[in-house]
Amino acid sequence: MKRVGALVILALLALFAWQAFEWTVNRVYVPEGRSLQLQYKGPFFGSLFGEPKYASPGFWAEEGEIGVRKELRGPGRHFYCPIWWNRVLVDDVLIAPGQVGIVTCKLGKDLPEGQFLVDGDIGNTEFKGILRKALTPGRYRINPYGYEIKIVDTVSEPSGVQVKHSGWVDIPAGFVGVVTNLADDPATGEKQGVQSTVLQPGIYPINGREQQVDIVGIGYWETTLGVEKSRKSDGTLNLDSSGEPVVQDGEMGINFPSSDGFNIQMDFTAIWGLTPEQAPHAVSAFGNISAVENKVILPQTESICRNNGSRYTAVQLLVGEDRERFQQQIVQEFQKVLAEKQVTLQYGLVRHIYIPREVREPIQMAFVADELKLTREQEQLTARMEALLREAEQSVELEKERVQVDTDRKFQSAVADGDRQAKQMDAQTARQVAQIERQTAELKAEAATVLAEATSEGQQMIEEAKAEKFGLAVKAFGNPNAFNDWTFATNLPEEMELKFLYAGPGTLWTDSQDLGLRAMIPVDQNAPAAPLGSDKKK
Repeated sequence: MKRVGALVILALLALFAWQAFEWTVNRVYVPEGRSLQLQYKGPFFGSLFGEPKYASPGFWAEEGEIGVRKELRGPGRHFYCPIWWNRVLVDDVLIAPGQVGIVTCKLGKDLPEGQFLVDGDIGNTEFKGILRKALTPGRYRINPYGYEIKIVDTVSEPSGVQVKHSGWVDIPAGFVGVVTNLADDPATGEKQGVQSTVLQPGIYPINGREQQVDIVGIGYWETTLGVEKSRKSDGTLNLDSSGEPVVQDGEMGINFPSSDGFNIQMDFTAIWGLTPEQAPHAVSAFGNISAVENKVILPQTESICRNNGSRYTAVQLLVGEDRERFQQQIVQEFQKVLAEKQVTLQYGLVRHIYIPREVREPIQMAFVADELKLTREQEQLTARMEALLREAEQSVELEKERVQVDTDRKFQSAVADGDRQAKQMDAQTARQVAQIERQTAELKAEAATVLAEATSEGQQMIEEAKAEKFGLAVKAFGNPNAFNDWTFATNLPEEMELKFLYAGPGTLWTDSQDLGLRAMIPVDQNAPAAPLGSDKKK
């Protein structure tokens, strides 16, 4: 028993010693924002168990191999013995807004010849080199033994007349991004060079080792070639005797000789622009907007204007339909040339043509004389038209008076006709009223006659009915006296008082006084008095 107890105590002491060693020596705490990188050193007594196995150079250590492991351990408690493991705390990679991370893989196979970009994500790559995919803003747990991160902001690199952008590229409204691939992309099928699809306004993380972006304005611009005019000390223009500005000799504007040998100068304005579909060609062929203007717009404007203007005389360029034809030819040819170079021409305008004074003044004087002649003719025509106007006004007044008189006459005639028709209608109405009243009186008389006859006949029928009724009654009672008695009896009132008077000799008069019958009953003064009795029938 003592031996068993001792063994138990030794086991408990060994367990306690192991836990103490585990929580003091082996325990590693990883705080937030950091990770734990592990490197396996191999067994402590490696030589006793055979030759140790090392990881292949340039690759991660697999299970059981000596070297750095690919996976990092996140925040928390981890238990790794420092005898077998090399433990290193590494910071997470933090990419702030407005930045991108360019990743370089340091482990893996060598890229095939002609390639320098690695496809895949962090932790899932096969080759060494720069990853095609850039890291956007955020926090990343990356093993620094296998990957190197370069944090960049917006990068703008001048390249001739162009400025190439990469990193955090912000394309504002009114612009597009023309993308130039520095290598083929097998995933999307895009080839090296300028891409036909542009980036719309927005923010894009661009890997500068894979792509570069030209920010190109979209819309229309104005380009003017104008001569230099002479000015006074106060800044106002110097004008010649005909009112035209004095032109200084110089290289500004467009100069060409006319077909009759005069030096012609001209101002020309072009409104031109690029669409999003035309931006890639402008970048690949010319570089940028300024290059398009300097290499296309200005040279073509001068060339087209000179070539076409030299076919016309100075007089043709000054007046007439030839000047209009000259401008149309310039615009049509200019538009055709720009279309071939994938540039849009919205307007082309010949603003002014400066003709030499010795050519311009005679023509202007002739035009002034013609205009004066036209003015005089127009004044004469105006006077004639004014006389006709006055005559027309008088005619209008006369016609107005005539119409007024005719209107009054027609009005009075209409009033008289109305009065006559009204009187005729009144007489006709009175006649109809009298006729209706006569018919009404006749109908009333006829109605009274009929009513009287009906009343008489009715009364007669009533009397005959009564007589017939009495005849039938008499016949029913058998004789007239019985009928009279029945009639008398039925006509008696419901309440009737009967008084019976008995009077002795000489008392009738006195007894009748008490009953109030003295005036009604004749009294015999000699009759004897008798007692009075009464009875009531109901």
